[in-house]
Amino acid sequence: MEQSEAYPPITASDDELRAALEAAHVPSLMTALVHLTGDMSHVRGDIRPIAALFQDPQGGIPPADQARGRAIALDVLRAYRDGGSKLPPRPSDAEIEEMTDYLIGEGVPRNYKDFLHAELGMEGQDPYAHPSFEGIPMAARQGFHVVIIGAGMSGLLAAIRLDQEHIPYTIIEKNGEVGGTWWQNQYPGCRVDNQNHIYSYSFETYDWPYWYSSQPVLLEYFKHCAEKYGIRSKIRFNTVVDSARFEEGTARWSVTVRTGDGAPEVIEAAAVISAVGQLNRPRLPAIDGRESFRGPAFHSGEWRHDIDLTGKRVAVIGTGASAFQFVPHIAEQAREVVIFQRTPPWMGPQPVYRQPIPNGKHWLLTHVPFYRKWYRFSLFWRSSEGMLKSVTVDPNWTEPGSVSAANQRMRQTLTAYLTRELGDRPDLLEHAVPQYPPGGKRMVVDDGNYLRALKRPNVRVTVDPIASITPTGVHTRGGADEAFDVLIYATGFQASAFLMPMAVYGIGGVELHDHWAGTARAYKGISIPGYPNLFTLYGPNTNIVVNGSTIFFAECEMRYVLGCIRLLLARGNASMDVLPQAHDTYNEWIDAGNALMAWGTSGVTSWYKNPDGHVTQNWPYTLLEFWTQTRAPDPQDYTFIEARVPVA
Repeated sequence: MEQSEAYPPITASDDELRAALEAAHVPSLMTALVHLTGDMSHVRGDIRPIAALFQDPQGGIPPADQARGRAIALDVLRAYRDGGSKLPPRPSDAEIEEMTDYLIGEGVPRNYKDFLHAELGMEGQDPYAHPSFEGIPMAARQGFHVVIIGAGMSGLLAAIRLDQEHIPYTIIEKNGEVGGTWWQNQYPGCRVDNQNHIYSYSFETYDWPYWYSSQPVLLEYFKHCAEKYGIRSKIRFNTVVDSARFEEGTARWSVTVRTGDGAPEVIEAAAVISAVGQLNRPRLPAIDGRESFRGPAFHSGEWRHDIDLTGKRVAVIGTGASAFQFVPHIAEQAREVVIFQRTPPWMGPQPVYRQPIPNGKHWLLTHVPFYRKWYRFSLFWRSSEGMLKSVTVDPNWTEPGSVSAANQRMRQTLTAYLTRELGDRPDLLEHAVPQYPPGGKRMVVDDGNYLRALKRPNVRVTVDPIASITPTGVHTRGGADEAFDVLIYATGFQASAFLMPMAVYGIGGVELHDHWAGTARAYKGISIPGYPNLFTLYGPNTNIVVNGSTIFFAECEMRYVLGCIRLLLARGNASMDVLPQAHDTYNEWIDAGNALMAWGTSGVTSWYKNPDGHVTQNWPYTLLEFWTQTRAPDPQDYTFIEARVPVA
């Protein structure tokens, strides 16, 4: 069987090869050597990763064995180069499975076979391939106009996939540029907390400059995708959706949009795809007197670049992910920074968090056949299925501050990191170790930058709760009055307010938010009963805490949406509406799963939950389960609707 991937021939000198190999992830390297030689001994020897040490950057392989692996790779790459950079036949499926077991240090459950084979994409296949539209007349496709709301990560993905099947669409975007959250969040230090080799479209690889890229780099990536795939001309920028209404007579949607102060305009659509995300509407805390402050006050998601913080006394209210990223930057400018902390975050240590990718790593990813695929797969497993067990509740576990023995080990590891970094500042350490279990709230990725900032003489953390905002600053419950020049809110987003502030009217004119009654739910996070042909990407219960990337979920969801559209066109129906029983049974399963996760326990409050304590955000199961259930829609889960014939 031929290997279908195309790679540039290797022309590097021995010294250049040797230097590049110093940056190699050795488990991925040894696996890639099988493709270059056809020799399975590279993954059958004693240079092996260990599952228990999988969080180690080299999978627990000792330094001496790493050096041996690199020496073997140098010989293989030299021979491959001198032999004309020709590959032998691809390993068999059984050998690929063995290589997968090797890479993660343990046997992969066989029910993962199809999923992992697709994710690896050894034949260049699309791991999120949707049902073929072959046989669907082009006229039928062209008559199925879709409105996509949002031009962020999910919206651009929807457009790319619709274009592939020649289905017309219009994107409505409230901002003046693509990128969604990566356009809106422009605070200093903003960056992603997934490694970029998995936080990127599966079909659009990129030469990422950082392991975890900054906001400008991510915005540039999504701009690049919009340009490359010809999407920009189909986006209506600076336009908001006021409402969307399902017209029962035509079984189509009427979407009312507005540009600036212009008059409303109605766009007709066969389907609506909401790609507005969960983290796009800043949440300001309900603190007495908040509007009374006379100085500049703004949310991190609406950063005021016109405000010079040099020499200012700044209050940071909240310790969410944004504060964690921007505090080290503003501490270098401000005269004093006071952080008002309610709950500290758990910090996952990652030394390369803000570091650029070494040149050798760039070279390996580009030139060594299949190294990129195995490296991406290693990250995929390590950051997803490999972490899920550590945040799953053991009903018999009684130790406070954790939910299982594995969770307690994680707690001990993370506490040891905080102790190591703040051991010389017991006043800071006292308030830096969370009381809730790891995974109960969003964990931030740390390279020590934030903790070093806390030690600066001009930075102070207070846990004295805020009683009110005054015209000049903050009044605390402890009776302190502190004056500030600037207030910055790092208090998160209205994550549970899905699709707000749009009004969405379904069958019988029922508005969606009235239908939800405060608890957003959807079938597979995508379909809502009573709202035919309304599909939500990054909808209810499709967020993740420890396992994976939101792009993975978006690609699975869009595959499912295309399956729905194909089903409609093949049947000749106008729209499809998920059955309440299928929807309710599914959500009972979701609720049961979330109740058994660290973030679902009763003693934990977070933005993952709505005001009633219901987890509306998170997916509680494996990635395999989501990938499997979104492969294609089951017609038995839906009722199909015809357009009514007008009565004369």
